[in-house]
Amino acid sequence: MPGLASLDTTLLPGARALLALHARELPQRDDLCGAFCASLALRAAGIERHDGEPMDQDAVALAAGSVVSRYVDRSILPHGELGRRDYRATLPLVDDGELSGTTSAGLVEAVEELSGARLAAVPYTGPWTVQTLGGLFDVAAALEHPAAVVANIATRHLWGSRAGLSELLGYLYEGDEQGPRPDWDVGHFVCVAARVRGPGGSLYALADTYPSLGSQGVHMQPQERLAAALRRPEKPSGGMIVIVSAGDASAVRSGADALGLLEGAWDNGTVTAEPLR
Repeated sequence: MPGLASLDTTLLPGARALLALHARELPQRDDLCGAFCASLALRAAGIERHDGEPMDQDAVALAAGSVVSRYVDRSILPHGELGRRDYRATLPLVDDGELSGTTSAGLVEAVEELSGARLAAVPYTGPWTVQTLGGLFDVAAALEHPAAVVANIATRHLWGSRAGLSELLGYLYEGDEQGPRPDWDVGHFVCVAARVRGPGGSLYALADTYPSLGSQGVHMQPQERLAAALRRPEKPSGGMIVIVSAGDASAVRSGADALGLLEGAWDNGTVTAEPLR
């Protein structure tokens, strides 16, 4: 349409490879959203196996000390999802489902161990604003080698994953934040793969862990919603892990320092098992 400003789209380096892997791997196994995301980051960076085993979500879960709920609770899954318990590995169990999953520290350690230190996983606790979110994305997007951003969020702050084109364009051009109600309410890990900027604001493309969300697990979220989801005011802490080649870690740290972001793991309310080596 004449007179409309153009939109600017940026993919993280390696995002196309990560999204192709994401489409093949869906859905996550129960309680392994963090391990699912980290396994995509590892494989998108070219690390396919470790000690002869495939670099899948189970491999990351074992290295990260993930724990799985002993009991199936389908009420916490997105609508239409039945869960998945075809674990390749034997993972530690916990009775209280609120404690299951993967810690941020466990993911950091797992990525660096499973990559043989070829990758660095740099965690940030915030503060999360649209400015720091956008600045950290810019830092990762400027790198030459594959970069993955794994976000630990509270889903209740997101738009519902099936926003229509009119809602997306209304946000991008006018900044209209009225979107669909959230699909569910849990603490969760997702990958941030791309960004679309318009005169009204920025939308981030999230590679989620269930095919029922968005378009085969990919959906767009306004910057304000994603920043709020990272802050997680009513839940244990959240944050972002930037997974890059070891040689790019200093550039990430320098850029994040300039934004005032605090490096370190956070307590997302999950317990950890002793990692199985």
